[in-house]
Amino acid sequence: MTDDVLKQVREFARDRLVGATGELDALGDMPLPLYQDFAKAGLANWWLSPELGGRGVPLEESVDIVSELSYGDAGVAFTLFISIMATNMVWLYGSEDLKRRYLVPMAERGGFGATLGSEEDAGSELGRTATTAVRDGAELVLDGEKWFSTNTDFADFLVVIAKSAENPSGHVAVVVDRDTPGIRVVRRWDVVGLRASGTYQVSFDNCRVPVANALNGPGLRVLEVGLNASRVLIASTAIGVARRIRDLAIDYAKTKPLRGSTLLNNAVFAAKMGQVEMSIGVMRNQCAASGRDFDSIALGASPGAEFLRQGTLKSALTAKMFTGQAGWQVASVGSEMFGALGYTGDSHIGKLVRDMRYVSIVEGGDDVLRDLMFNRHTLPEAKRH
Repeated sequence: MTDDVLKQVREFARDRLVGATGELDALGDMPLPLYQDFAKAGLANWWLSPELGGRGVPLEESVDIVSELSYGDAGVAFTLFISIMATNMVWLYGSEDLKRRYLVPMAERGGFGATLGSEEDAGSELGRTATTAVRDGAELVLDGEKWFSTNTDFADFLVVIAKSAENPSGHVAVVVDRDTPGIRVVRRWDVVGLRASGTYQVSFDNCRVPVANALNGPGLRVLEVGLNASRVLIASTAIGVARRIRDLAIDYAKTKPLRGSTLLNNAVFAAKMGQVEMSIGVMRNQCAASGRDFDSIALGASPGAEFLRQGTLKSALTAKMFTGQAGWQVASVGSEMFGALGYTGDSHIGKLVRDMRYVSIVEGGDDVLRDLMFNRHTLPEAKRH
């Protein structure tokens, strides 16, 4: 089944994305018809399990799916896979009723989920979250503002991280219908890259949801678990963007005159492209290995409990940091190959450079992840507290 999905995705990227550079690199209306066509082809939310009505593609194999989408457009890829964070949190820690109400319709209709954790004063320090979830009888009342949340404006449901006096950990993850009164999209952020995606600032004012919509487990730890799969797929976008940079550079080199021949026959160019090819291979290997780590837990007897025990997976951190750094090197080499043209809007390479940069920024910048890696995986257990 995965091979069929990958073939369909590759054709979709080739037919709908590769030639649509100008349309997708603009902060106009979201290209929702494009996403609807992806859903009509039965490809949306491909990771959802067959029990929920999905295709059940493992994370390891999702790496190549995201690479193919990103080869066409990284913003489209980001929009189509970032729901995995919200859906995994509901799948692992939601009641059977929540799964039936939110995940089954997603599989049927190809909808979207959004996760809202980031705040102005709680970017990398989510323990400082100011949004509150206060119990009022059978309801939780949400108040506060979230800064960066992708897909929120057109999502079917949101998973909101909030402070809660009633929760032992002090935080709770709550599933909220997008059309619940009290939700307001403040603005869509003017992002540098990934312009086919939509990231929003969102406020909550007396937003009421049933207490039963709270996920089981400490809210921040549940979010930490949700970030594992999305970080691996963010890393995977770097593979597709790097592959596109490589191919553009080679096509350009075939016709670029240089010293009586073409750039393609230049030894320096050949060496640099050989290095790029090596980087692409290692990036893919690391993402696939991270996917296998995730899948081994997801297919176990008690995945929710095991993910809570482990929290942030070392391989997921490694994949995101490594591909972001290696991908940025590829982007730098590629843009330099085009000379001054690579610093203009006339060449597609400029868009690819902007798109590549997000890998090392969203869901934890490299310095944040280095610190997390040190405290969770470098220090001996006895020294971590």
